[in-house]
Amino acid sequence: MARQSALPHSLAPRLVGKEAAAAYLAISTTKFDEMVRDGRMPRPKCIDRRRVWDVRLLDAAADALPTEGGEDLDESWSDIDAA
Repeated sequence: MARQSALPHSLAPRLVGKEAAAAYLAISTTKFDEMVRDGRMPRPKCIDRRRVWDVRLLDAAADALPTEGGEDLDESWSDIDAA
């Protein structure tokens, strides 16, 4: 990607295209489109005609996805104070 060649390798881009957004989430672009349509993933931002996704919003949407097992998760460490 020529547009990102100016970035150091240690700095990921903040905005990514659909293919990169889907790869970031380890899903296909078809599944990503479905999840954008149904609201599980954020809608894109627009830069002129280009549609891009903010990786921070992708992170927040991924965090909000349900966890397998739901409420029955092991809470055996919940009584330990981390401080």
